[in-house]
Amino acid sequence: MSETPPAAPVPAQPAPERPGPLEPGGVFGPPAAETAVLDYSRPGDPLFAPKRLVGLEARSVSAWFGTHKVLERVSLMMEPGTVTALIGPSGCGKSTFLRILNRMHEMVAGASLAGQIILGDRDIYEPAARPTDVRRRIGMVFQKPNPFPAMSIYDNVASGLKLAGIKVANRDAVVEVSLRRAGLWNEVRRRLRTPGGALSGGQQQRLCIARALAVSPDVLLMDEPCSALDPTSTNRIEETIAELENQVTIVIVTHNMQQAQRVSRKCAFFLAAENTPGHIVETGPTEQVFGSPNDPRTADYVNGRFG
Repeated sequence: MSETPPAAPVPAQPAPERPGPLEPGGVFGPPAAETAVLDYSRPGDPLFAPKRLVGLEARSVSAWFGTHKVLERVSLMMEPGTVTALIGPSGCGKSTFLRILNRMHEMVAGASLAGQIILGDRDIYEPAARPTDVRRRIGMVFQKPNPFPAMSIYDNVASGLKLAGIKVANRDAVVEVSLRRAGLWNEVRRRLRTPGGALSGGQQQRLCIARALAVSPDVLLMDEPCSALDPTSTNRIEETIAELENQVTIVIVTHNMQQAQRVSRKCAFFLAAENTPGHIVETGPTEQVFGSPNDPRTADYVNGRFG
């Protein structure tokens, strides 16, 4: 018999004792050797404090849209400071799973889920966890770049702080650091007050990455961030991901098998057979998943025999 979906998003039962409210993280300061044009006369923002890298773990996650079950008991450990790639054919639940990781799934009418998502040592679906706090710690970069087109480059990055309700003493420094980490600073440093919508597609995507990084997330989710970009822009985004590794935990959905091999250290292969929900067939180090997979279905997919 098939499972009956819960009527609403179902968080796991809380443990007997829970830690306090969710805490915001921090970002790293700009490299000292690089020349800054902004004023660093007001240091001391907590966003600049070094922080401990935090991992993310899914435990037996199932998901529904109405009565249609789209994910079946997905468990996955996303290691701290590591890039994890989610691969698999269209319709197998990868993007749904990604949205579950920062509580965007529950924003869809009729959507529900079961299981746990553990950030560090905390279930993000526990009653005490506010969705806005969770999404500040687990940022998202979407398939299509979505900067505020009429807003300046500077204000696009700073808007992340405003939307998250974070007050900082040195906003200039946060903007610069975020643009540096997104690999965009050298290209825009002389025109920070020009509209973000005037940038190229690849630059707009990196601007969106900078906006997400401004609030210093522990985890950065990327849903096919290069699918709308040309090869040169794709290469720059991949370079940015490589530069961010060891600074933030990254989870990326991609249909590009070469990209998955280039940017990730760990892969999870999702599959949904006819009339069955998506599930993970195999997970492991990227070299193993592509070079010597344990399941023949994984070998067929990564070698282009289906999907």
